[in-house]
Amino acid sequence: MSDRLRPESESTLAATAAELLSALRETPPLTHCITNTVVTGFTANVLLALGAAPAMVDIVDEAGLFAGVASGVLINLGTPTPEQREASLEAVAGANAAGTPWVLDPVAIGALPVRTALAHDLVAARPTAIRGNASEILALAGLSAGGRGVDATDTPDAAIDAAVALAVRHGSVVAVSGAVDLITDGHRVVRIANGDELLTRVTGGGCALGAVMAAFLGAARTTGTESLVAVAAASLVYTVAAERAAMRASGPGSFAVELLDALASVQPHDLAAAAHIEERAL
Repeated sequence: MSDRLRPESESTLAATAAELLSALRETPPLTHCITNTVVTGFTANVLLALGAAPAMVDIVDEAGLFAGVASGVLINLGTPTPEQREASLEAVAGANAAGTPWVLDPVAIGALPVRTALAHDLVAARPTAIRGNASEILALAGLSAGGRGVDATDTPDAAIDAAVALAVRHGSVVAVSGAVDLITDGHRVVRIANGDELLTRVTGGGCALGAVMAAFLGAARTTGTESLVAVAAASLVYTVAAERAAMRASGPGSFAVELLDALASVQPHDLAAAAHIEERAL
């Protein structure tokens, strides 16, 4: 397999990503985030810059109701306080009842017992998508003890079998973030080789991507786009913006600001020329 998709295939996915980005900006998806306290503000700003409408509703007795009216939901386990744990379970039940797509980000699971148990409870509820680094995906599949805190100690390709197994078992799209993002629905694998290392030097770089995926899944409800393509489109837009931000940044601090500007300025017609995509059937 070549490092790049055949031009017509690459163009097809980039064209769909462009259509979804346009749809997202025309009708901003209400994106409900239960996320960790370290990244709440950055995540909200990423969604706003992109064109989505963020809502950080993590209160018990509200989270389930809100998930039912949202376009997409993110459940991020970065700081799973008792109230957030209960709100997450409530939101997932509300999302499933309403048919709202939702994303599970199992941050730092493996060696840490509270969040690991919660992640297994949540994945059993069949998330639309699961996003994590390779170590988190391996831990969620029961194949490792996780990484070093929030940092991966494995590569995305090392997690391909775990990602496919999770996708098949739970009917989810699984996105493994890394130098090359790997996305699978258990039948196909998409690799996206865009992005920049500075994403790993900013708090919330990966967590915000989970929110972007929830927003794109929300936009996909209006276009009929399948979940695998919506998640791949989210990753492509986010990583193309990261490349643009890195070209203008002088370090992590300026990169965080430039990323917001790049997300706001990236245009649908920019994606085809910038995309580095590979897709294959399993």
